[in-house]
Amino acid sequence: MPTALVTGASRGIGRATVLHLATLGWEVAAAARDVADLESLVAEAPAGRVTAIALDVTDAAHLAALDAALPARVDALVNNAGIAIGGPIEALPLDELRRQLEVNVVGQVAVTQALIPRLRTSRGRIVFVSSISGRVSVPMTGAYNASKYALEALADALRLELRTWGIKVSLVEPGAIDTDIWRKVDETVDATVAALSDEHRALYARHLEGTRRTTKRVQDQTSPVDKVTAAIEKALTAPRPKARYLVGVDARVQAALGALPTPLADAAFGKATGTP
Repeated sequence: MPTALVTGASRGIGRATVLHLATLGWEVAAAARDVADLESLVAEAPAGRVTAIALDVTDAAHLAALDAALPARVDALVNNAGIAIGGPIEALPLDELRRQLEVNVVGQVAVTQALIPRLRTSRGRIVFVSSISGRVSVPMTGAYNASKYALEALADALRLELRTWGIKVSLVEPGAIDTDIWRKVDETVDATVAALSDEHRALYARHLEGTRRTTKRVQDQTSPVDKVTAAIEKALTAPRPKARYLVGVDARVQAALGALPTPLADAAFGKATGTP
């Protein structure tokens, strides 16, 4: 029976992935910052298949305790934990940029480093839950884009470095997925706007109006989360897994637009996001 560690398991893609793998017969270590957030997940999963682990990927004590919390054999790591910080780069507090990179990039590397010895023994798999935002940047999400671009570069390097030991590394790149992150995106935009200074709120008023229109449109076009879990399953089980799995029509459209000459791509994304 294969064993996997899934980070960011308390909600959204992480939670769905844990349940999907457990239903397929995997034993899953579900990790989140607070194990209390995992109680309902453990109860919902097939009996005995899911174990809750406290893991804040930025917490040195949690990372140090990870080795003792895991079984001797681990066949797969699904790096899913992440956050998204929005707003214009001009107005982005540097501490918030550091937090964005610390969680989405440094934290992913820290967990991966901790798991590689087990994965080397099992000739296991690593899946990074990235985003189409790791291929294409759009206005008002620059910090998040930066973190996902970095994650993609690290995964590419790891894929080459770890092939010596038969460890396969894949990226899953969803577009907008029907999880609570997108269901509550209006609240997220409100919080982003509220955090701006009056000056920046005025300077970027039209950008923010475009962001609100875009998010409302995207909310109506989100893909079901099971499309992501199906891609993760393929990355973990296919004899020859792909380096990248795009998920969602919107992700494919954005990837195609991103491949256009830069002036055309800029015009297309500017229009799509309502950027003046």
